[in-house]
Amino acid sequence: MMYYSGIENDLISEIQLDPIQARVFLLVTCYGKMSSESIAEKLKISVEEAKKASKDLMALGAFIDISSTEFEAMHPRFTAVNMYRKMCERQNIEFKRNKIVDNIGVILEKPYDDARTK
Repeated sequence: MMYYSGIENDLISEIQLDPIQARVFLLVTCYGKMSSESIAEKLKISVEEAKKASKDLMALGAFIDISSTEFEAMHPRFTAVNMYRKMCERQNIEFKRNKIVDNIGVILEKPYDDARTK
């Protein structure tokens, strides 16, 4: 996961995720669907924090819920841009191409696909 600290920073600075949301997003994107309990255990956060971050990410268009306790990430090529677009709408700033955001999707595409073709 350390390899992704640059992406974690980009998620926080460009898309304005909070640090826990960024870590949950990366974890599920790179390792596949998991429950709030698994997320909490892997990130050493509370189950409540894991659940809240996952639900926030659903609201941002990054996650879908498989069940009430299991979450899956949508394809990073779409999610990075979707989250960025929603952030622009919330802040009333013009949505235009952002190379850093595009790059998040590009970098996460392989680990995303790898995690889903085990």
